[in-house]
Amino acid sequence: MPTVFVYEFVTARRLGEQPGTPLHSLYVEGRAMRDAATADFAAVANVGVLAFPDGVPDAQHQPRFRELAKRADWTLLIAPETGGELEHLARDVLKAGGKLLGPSPDAIAQTADKLHLSRHWSKHRVPQPATNPADDRPTEYPAVLKPRDGAGSEDMHLLNSVADYEDAVRLVEGTGSRIVQPYVPGLACSVAFLVGPPAKDANGKAVPPALVPLLPTIQQLSEDGRFKYLGGRLPLAEPLAERAVRLATKAVGCVRGLFGFVGVDLILGEPTDGSGDVAVELNPRLTTSYVGLRAAAATNLAGLLLELAAGKMVTPATWKTVSLTWTAGGDVLPA
Repeated sequence: MPTVFVYEFVTARRLGEQPGTPLHSLYVEGRAMRDAATADFAAVANVGVLAFPDGVPDAQHQPRFRELAKRADWTLLIAPETGGELEHLARDVLKAGGKLLGPSPDAIAQTADKLHLSRHWSKHRVPQPATNPADDRPTEYPAVLKPRDGAGSEDMHLLNSVADYEDAVRLVEGTGSRIVQPYVPGLACSVAFLVGPPAKDANGKAVPPALVPLLPTIQQLSEDGRFKYLGGRLPLAEPLAERAVRLATKAVGCVRGLFGFVGVDLILGEPTDGSGDVAVELNPRLTTSYVGLRAAAATNLAGLLLELAAGKMVTPATWKTVSLTWTAGGDVLPA
């Protein structure tokens, strides 16, 4: 019986476990993703699930992690890219002799670095906001200051003036590299994909992996200039959904080493021809939108991913005719 080790970083480390602590919202969000993925893998016939146990002392954390990664047929990692955390965990899985049900460490490193990803997207003509190091003072406002390797809309600042820029830079001084981008008005949305493993043709030449787009979702962000992720909703109406999938497919398809659950954040602009649409970020991991997608799916998405991972030809996921909304904490309700 194949087994999947589901490891969610924040809950495994018990960061913010207690209500009222600074990281509690991230703990709740991580728990929602962990529980959803674990339940879906467990529902697949003849598949076992390994979960990281609660209360493992810090000194035993890495040995236990490597033990479970080695024992499992696949390891699914849910962790922030910040500080290289997701990349380091992926390398640890491979060092332990495990197999990633997710992107390669090199692909994680490339996509986690938003400045590096922007330059890569530019080479492949993926529409995106201009992205520069934070030392390059914006020449136009409004603009956005964000971590170069951030995750989950954390620590973002809307800048409406030079004074805002200077205040924000002082506020974040010494807390990691930042980038600046022009503020792009429009509809914030995302498209998640199930990505198949690296493939080769009959001549041994690498070919693009299978990409299975899931339903585009609308992101609900705070309106206080910090863009905090509050949850999402679906479906996204046509023709917006088609525009979102088309752009997201281009953004994902040009990055080598992706595998498993991958998400792209987008802004759909006002022009109906899609000329104002931009890709903003690529998330090389499961995201919170999964809690809504799984509720809308008539297909077990985790099972579909395992079929892809096994090299099987799969049909697209099927969907219920529903309108849903969900919170960052994983509560799913009718829209």
